[in-house]
Amino acid sequence: MTTNVESIGVAERKIVTFTLGKQIFGIDMKSLIEIREWDEPTPLPSVPAFIRGVTNLRGTVVPVVGLSERLGWEPSVIHARSCILVVNIGGKQAGFLVDEVADIIPISENDIQPAPDVEIGEQGVIAGLVQVRNKIHGAEIENDSGTMVLLLDLDALNVTRHMDMAA
Repeated sequence: MTTNVESIGVAERKIVTFTLGKQIFGIDMKSLIEIREWDEPTPLPSVPAFIRGVTNLRGTVVPVVGLSERLGWEPSVIHARSCILVVNIGGKQAGFLVDEVADIIPISENDIQPAPDVEIGEQGVIAGLVQVRNKIHGAEIENDSGTMVLLLDLDALNVTRHMDMAA
């Protein structure tokens, strides 16, 4: 007998994982519009330092945010695998500079752990944590405890209030 996972209340969703430095982050696939190769954005005056500038996405001006800087870390070093994740945040588009896109992974809502209650610079930017199994050439590694992925809350990053200035 097969059981429909949705019918017993366990929702599954897909996340896009990416790296910033040595840390792996994830965002909900529903927020992703596209993944673009890195292209130097047009800089703007009088915007926060984490806004790298703006780029044109099929006729729409999109602000490009240095995600490392937005999280209070050292700026990302641009290299061949650097890219921009174009996302929808509250009906507005923004691009996030990330070091490298890793994978698209299905996760269960039940696997998401709450973010630890520790003092961090900003509350709420981490929506939760999920342990994902590591893979080599598409096959899961046996006896592997996996990798911890930090799930970002795009709304809590609060870039939309700065986006009006940039766009």
